[in-house]
Amino acid sequence: MKRQYTILAILLVSFQFVNAQFTLDGEFRPRTEYRNGFGSLIPDASDAGFGISTRARLNAGFKTDSYNVFISLQDVMVWGENRQILPYDANNSFAVFQAWASLKLGENTTTKIGRQVLSYDDQRILGGLDWAQQGRNHDAALIKYKKDKFMLDFAFAFNQDYSNPTGFISSGTAYNTTGFFSYKTMQMLYMKQSWEKFTGSLLLLNNGFQEFDAASAADGVSNLQTIGTHLNYKSGSFGLAANAFLQTGKRQGAVDVKGAYLFSLDASLKASDKVTLGAGIESISGNDGAAGETGAFFPLYGTNHKFNGFMDYFYVGNHANSIGLVDFHVSANFNLGKGSSLLVKALNFSGEQALASGEKSLGTEVDLVYKKKFKGYALVAGYSQMFASDGMYELKGVTEAAAAGTQNWAWVMLVIKPKFLGK
Repeated sequence: MKRQYTILAILLVSFQFVNAQFTLDGEFRPRTEYRNGFGSLIPDASDAGFGISTRARLNAGFKTDSYNVFISLQDVMVWGENRQILPYDANNSFAVFQAWASLKLGENTTTKIGRQVLSYDDQRILGGLDWAQQGRNHDAALIKYKKDKFMLDFAFAFNQDYSNPTGFISSGTAYNTTGFFSYKTMQMLYMKQSWEKFTGSLLLLNNGFQEFDAASAADGVSNLQTIGTHLNYKSGSFGLAANAFLQTGKRQGAVDVKGAYLFSLDASLKASDKVTLGAGIESISGNDGAAGETGAFFPLYGTNHKFNGFMDYFYVGNHANSIGLVDFHVSANFNLGKGSSLLVKALNFSGEQALASGEKSLGTEVDLVYKKKFKGYALVAGYSQMFASDGMYELKGVTEAAAAGTQNWAWVMLVIKPKFLGK
């Protein structure tokens, strides 16, 4: 009898795993950086920065015919920031990066609820920001519809915080998590249609930001609307991509947004099996200086490190209500064989609006990125240099005489993604 029960138990467990799939994987990503002008011009009197950070992630997924569950835990560590035998994480960086469940509602409809990455198109407005060790996520709910070559996503969020020791939400409806366009409410509608050589998408995004009065009491919500499209055409070795977005409403601080725009056009050509060429322009509107309003566009929750130079001088926690940007860029990606490649990119920057001096020219950046894939891991390294013009010194508040003679940044990163269980 015991043998029969044992066989039955084994069959039940086997049946469960036949109809459900469990996966367990991870990521170990240490990155060494030399920063001598990364993010902003470094004064000559300042020493260059050098350090090593590591991202460690553990991802668990469980999939059945009716639902999926995914949990991703991560820690971002800077080597040496914890003193010896400290019993806790000094930078409090351990976090749940993702925790969501996806339910099947019908043949073409699902919902996805919880902490998740919102990433669409080229990630200009919504992206996972994977370059940053911490990444970017959203606490939101999605309804997803997909049939043939058409997809529609609707997302919404209402964010709140616990702001006193008893663990209760503060009185009223104040949302005290502010900065970096942290929103209290969000509604998004995304539609995409694909054809043989062309895809087009439409994004409608509303973000509500908590406002406060002079006594720091909750005082309404400012709503900012972002509306636009991403278009992509590819035929053979030639590709063309465009973004066109507008912003209106009110941004954080109850500032009226009028006439804010982002426009970009990029062309790519696979010249041979070894070389892919690229060229493009992006124009982002800046603040025209009118009192109580702005014409400056901000790309909000995109993977901004991917655009406007890898040294992150623009729209990476900075340049939020400034002179805008006009970015001309050219690139060449070389396939070096045996899993290795080299990207060479040059970008010329100027303001969409003039600085106080009347200057617009900001400078030129050159980026190099080398990638090499090995069996089970990859090595990525980069070097960037900024050739600043007079406008960049004025914009960053560092005189040319006081700035370091060379503004550069170098890094090397190891990426290992082990698969512990499942496919």
